[in-house]
Amino acid sequence: MKTFPLIAVGAVFMIFSHPAFATQADDTTITITGHTAGATPFISKLTLDVSNTSVLKSIQFAIDSKPGSVIRPLSGTYSNDYLVSRGFEHPPEIILPVYGLYAGYQNIVRLTYRFMDGSSKQAVTSVTTATFDDQGCGYNNPARIIPRTNSTSLSYDYIFDRSACGTFSPVILDSDGALRWVSPLATMGALNAASTFFDNAVYVTGGTQLFRIELDGTVLLVGDYSNIDVVNFHHNIDPGKTGLFVEPDTTSYFESVILEVDSLDGHVLKTFNMANIISAAMIAGGDDPSQFVFPRPTDWFHNNGVAYNRADDSLVISSRENFLICLDYNTAAIKWILGDPTKKWHQFASLRKFALTLAPDSLPPIGQHSPGVTFDQGVLVFDNGNESIFQDPPGAHRDFASPRKYSLDLVGNVATEVWNFPMNQSVHSPFCGSCYEDAPYNYLVDYAIVNGGIPGLPTFAQLLGLNAAGEEIFYYQYPTQGCNTAYNSIPIHLESTKFPTVSSRALNLSTRGAVSVGDNVLIGGFIITGTEPKTIVLRALGPSLSSYGLSGVLSDPVLSVYNSSRTLIATNDNWQSDPNHFVVESNGLTPADPLESATAQTLAPGAYTVIVTGHDPTPGIGLVELYDLSPLSNSTVENMSTRSSVGTADNVLISGFIVGDVDNATVVVRALGPSLASLGVSGVLSDPTLTIYDSNGSAIATNDNWQDNVNAIDIQRNGLTPPNPSESALVLHLPAGRYTAIVTGANGGTGVALAEVYTLH
Repeated sequence: MKTFPLIAVGAVFMIFSHPAFATQADDTTITITGHTAGATPFISKLTLDVSNTSVLKSIQFAIDSKPGSVIRPLSGTYSNDYLVSRGFEHPPEIILPVYGLYAGYQNIVRLTYRFMDGSSKQAVTSVTTATFDDQGCGYNNPARIIPRTNSTSLSYDYIFDRSACGTFSPVILDSDGALRWVSPLATMGALNAASTFFDNAVYVTGGTQLFRIELDGTVLLVGDYSNIDVVNFHHNIDPGKTGLFVEPDTTSYFESVILEVDSLDGHVLKTFNMANIISAAMIAGGDDPSQFVFPRPTDWFHNNGVAYNRADDSLVISSRENFLICLDYNTAAIKWILGDPTKKWHQFASLRKFALTLAPDSLPPIGQHSPGVTFDQGVLVFDNGNESIFQDPPGAHRDFASPRKYSLDLVGNVATEVWNFPMNQSVHSPFCGSCYEDAPYNYLVDYAIVNGGIPGLPTFAQLLGLNAAGEEIFYYQYPTQGCNTAYNSIPIHLESTKFPTVSSRALNLSTRGAVSVGDNVLIGGFIITGTEPKTIVLRALGPSLSSYGLSGVLSDPVLSVYNSSRTLIATNDNWQSDPNHFVVESNGLTPADPLESATAQTLAPGAYTVIVTGHDPTPGIGLVELYDLSPLSNSTVENMSTRSSVGTADNVLISGFIVGDVDNATVVVRALGPSLASLGVSGVLSDPTLTIYDSNGSAIATNDNWQDNVNAIDIQRNGLTPPNPSESALVLHLPAGRYTAIVTGANGGTGVALAEVYTLH
């Protein structure tokens, strides 16, 4: 959620100027009485003595990065309710877990206590930690081929390393190359200790069991799968549709089965048996599957990773031996195959019919790992360049590895390679490895086994960080044996973790536009779905926008909220007059100007409209915002839209939305104009153009006419086809962060337009 520094400043002013109205921060005494070492040197538990725990809203810790570092400090925020639920609070004592400390170092830890009335205060302490023995894995002192540059343009600062080196894997590193977390659960065995970072926790397998490890070191058994013939797990754990994809070997199938399991209680949600799926397709196509699908122990498929695509409800699976294959999530039907046509699979007509044609100058992935879906619905994969080991013919071979991104035209059945990073074809890494995208065009590349299999050459693991400009921000090297040290690595965000975790969805919408009279007011709409009421804050800003360099701002905005029956359910002119203004304040959402409007409401599921007008008829630029204050409730803000006049220069329609708090959300953003005329709106924008910007102000996607977009089929599939071909739409798979959608008129056109954001589930 947004917070503004002026809240704290205002609180301090109140303390000194009006002692009779002291804040909860002023009235509450909090003393740090000590700390104890956690399960590893990277974890410590602070003991706090709190005079009144009932007024605490949350406690945040932040660990200073080492001098000279440009990485964002590792930070975590615990709600008071969360501390109670985990048994960390026994008034007046609170045990505060702090994770991500540097080992063998005097860490500076900064605490921020936030209270129910919106006030806050800070404290600073130091925690000296023990050294850590990395058992020869090289984490304590990697070879820095390119030391971390001082660029702050890299979107991520922390790395989850799916390793199997030592007895403490997996691990978390920062982009300086420093070790910041290790598993307290002893696991060993390359590829047989699959792991991931999910829901602000670490998941790891051991034998037939799946564990969840909290960042504070608590180990929980999620599930044991020995009763369904699982003998071990291998390779990855990947996010699924509702749970986690795990990859077991069973008594009957080797690296051919994928289970989706619930992340909390471990029960099996879905099973994909690739031997059965491919056999059925081959029989249906008139081929004999026994000529291709081999029984155990032959490693005919070698599944090594799964990516779920919410836009078309599918999963993309990497078969090292054969291809990338896409399945419909519900039916398990094959949708497409992308691979080397010189391999054995292509000899079967039943499989060949699913093959995507490669565009000119596009190389197929061979021996690939770590499939992923990029922000613009492309497919990203780490191409090892290695031929099949068990299939004949084995297919092509390359002496270098490279990440590759493909744009898929599923109408024309064409795959176009749109990005790669071959490192001058100098890195030979035939097995394991990964490449994942964080923010658009920011990548983490893991060369898991450099020089593997080349006689006389030492073998290394390497981690490479690339920013959106393609610059190498760091490049580290580690000793390795097999695929142990870093067989797969993913970028993660530990600079602002929250407990409990807020799921990945669009959490707020803010739209700036011209406010006049008649149809030219600023109109926002949103839909709440689910079974529980949702608490939101709506704001209408005007005067404070001038501090951002805008002229002609709305001098006195008025906010009105209507339900689906067009009944007025709330209105506000000046925010301090709202009956729930204390909710606005306590969430750090106080408008900067007393003439601006805000209201806190708890609303039942349904459709709502918010209208921003001026207190007087003088037109001006206004901003309407919606904030979701109950993202953990069993309800969601499904759709958010805003209608306004689109002019030129500062008077375009600007919508901002936040995807938070972890992982990625898939959204559809639309810009409508001509179709509004059928709703009785006059002076509509005849040809809207939509452009999406990231938090750095970089344009990441644009669309004029929705049918021209390569992912138009996904927009149709989700029932979000714009009514007019001149209208715009984009489907985007976005990581947590802030984004801006700007609607303009093609060729300088003006008129009334509607901007919409839909979250796909």
